[in-house]
Amino acid sequence: MAIYLASDFHLGVAARLPSREREAQIVAWLDHCWRKDAEAFYLVGDLFEFWFEWKAVVPKGYVRFLGKLAEIVDAGVPVHVFTGNHDLWMADYLEQEIGVTMHHTGLRTELCGHRVLIAHGDGLGPGDHGYKALKKVFTAGWAKWLYARLHPNLGMGLAYFFSGKSRDSQPDEATFLGPEKEWLVAYSERKLAADPGLDYCFFGHRHLPVDYLLSNGRSRYVNLGEWLHYTSYCRIDVRGAELLYWNKN
Repeated sequence: MAIYLASDFHLGVAARLPSREREAQIVAWLDHCWRKDAEAFYLVGDLFEFWFEWKAVVPKGYVRFLGKLAEIVDAGVPVHVFTGNHDLWMADYLEQEIGVTMHHTGLRTELCGHRVLIAHGDGLGPGDHGYKALKKVFTAGWAKWLYARLHPNLGMGLAYFFSGKSRDSQPDEATFLGPEKEWLVAYSERKLAADPGLDYCFFGHRHLPVDYLLSNGRSRYVNLGEWLHYTSYCRIDVRGAELLYWNKN
């Protein structure tokens, strides 16, 4: 048996493929892993380009993806969903409707006998003080209450507009910058110093698939990458973790 981790599907926005075609890839991957040997799934944030739960309304679409999650959970396979910076306003809809386990912060746990840390990765590590301050505002109860006052058409439109602006302003993500500049590597080293028993630190957010040996010569930082271009994921079993790529065709 194995456990599968993936991150940053960003459903709702086009990239190498339109969102609907990418959704079909994700559904095929979930189905393949579940029927093969999946003991659990960990989906580590930014599953959607934007997500908000009004009192009686959620974003339309994604029915094939959500239906597959429901099928997997109904079959007794746990699905863990982490919030990311694009879907940080997830509340309890997926828990109540589908039965997933939601995580709004990082998780220290054991997978297949390995001690691991799992988190989306936004706002962690040194620097990025502007975003960290902004995240405190966005996650405040009053901010969520105010946004809920917007009509969903306006709320979704504003979110996609500013998401596109943010994406256009981001630097190239395709190059590993080295341990001194990769802030999730720095964060992993800091967590490892405080918790030497860690075997793996799993993150998303960075969008670059990376399997990097940390300074103790044993533990690893693994970035799960994304499905906009890479279709990357991680499989972990008793032997260890392996970064893999789903068939893009």
